[in-house]
Amino acid sequence: MQVTVGLDDLRGRVRDARRGAGARAVSFVPTMGALHAGHLSLVRAARSRAGFVVLSVFVNPLQFGPGEDFARYPRDLERDTRLAAGAGVDLLWAPESAAMYPAPPRVTVSPGGAGERLEGASRPGHFGGVLTVVLKLFELVAPDVAVFGRKDFQQAALIRAMARDFNLPVEIVVAPTVREHDGLALSSRNVYLDAAARTSATALYRALRRAVELFRGGERRALALTDAARHVLAGTPGVSPDYVACAAPGDLAPVEVADEGTVLLVAARVGATRLIDNVVLGEGLEGDVHVSR
Repeated sequence: MQVTVGLDDLRGRVRDARRGAGARAVSFVPTMGALHAGHLSLVRAARSRAGFVVLSVFVNPLQFGPGEDFARYPRDLERDTRLAAGAGVDLLWAPESAAMYPAPPRVTVSPGGAGERLEGASRPGHFGGVLTVVLKLFELVAPDVAVFGRKDFQQAALIRAMARDFNLPVEIVVAPTVREHDGLALSSRNVYLDAAARTSATALYRALRRAVELFRGGERRALALTDAARHVLAGTPGVSPDYVACAAPGDLAPVEVADEGTVLLVAARVGATRLIDNVVLGEGLEGDVHVSR
C-alpha cells in the first residue's frame, strides 16, 4: 500500500494508476479515520467496482460545531494504516489540515433545505462542512466511484444530490450499515461508550426494529411508527432521544404516511455520546451486515 500526505503527490499517484497498459479505474472511500469493520466493508465495495482504491483519513474541522468533539475525536493513524493495508487499499491519503485549508474557506457548499432538517437542525452548519470537504476531496482524488455508508443516510443523500446538481463525474455508492452482533451500528464514536452506555446504545437498533415490525404488520401512519420507536428510546436508561422521524428518502422531507422506501431515522444521546441510525421501511434491517461477537 502506498501512503501519502501531500496534495500534489496524491494527484500524481492517482494519475499514474490511470496510465499505461495496467490503467485502472479509481474508487474512493473518504473517512475521518478511527477505522472499524464498517469502513473496511466500504473498501470491499470500492474494490468490487474499481481496480485502484484510495482511502482518505482526514478529521474535517468544518463539520464540527462549537462544543462538539473535534479535539477528542479518536485518531490513530498507525492503526488505520495497518487496517487499510490489510483490507487491500492501494493508496492511503492522510492530508494535514493546513494543506486542506491554508486559509479559512471563503466559499462553501450550501446543503439547501434538505440539509437543514434532522441532523442539520441538531447540528447547524454540519452539512455545509461535510459537502465542502467532500467536494474538495472529489476534486483532488477525481474518483470514478465514491463509497459511503448507509448509517449516515442523510449525508449520503446530500452527497448524491451535490453530485447530481454539480454534474460531478463520480458514481456515488451507498453500502449497507454494518452492525455489532446485537444490532448496534458501528461508529467511530462507539469508543466513547462505557459498559453501561454500550448496553443502552442498543436501544437505537431496537427502536428501528419495533417500527419495522409495526410497518410489516400494516401500520402506515408515520406518527404511530415514530412514537413506537421513541418509546423504546425513552424507556431505556441513559438514553435521551434527539429526533425520531419518517422522511422521504430523497429530500428528507417529513411524511405523514409511510410507504416502502420511506426512511425512519433516529438520533439519541447515550450518556454523553450522540449516535444516529436508520432503516428503510420495506427493506427492513436484513440487508445490513452483522459482525461476529
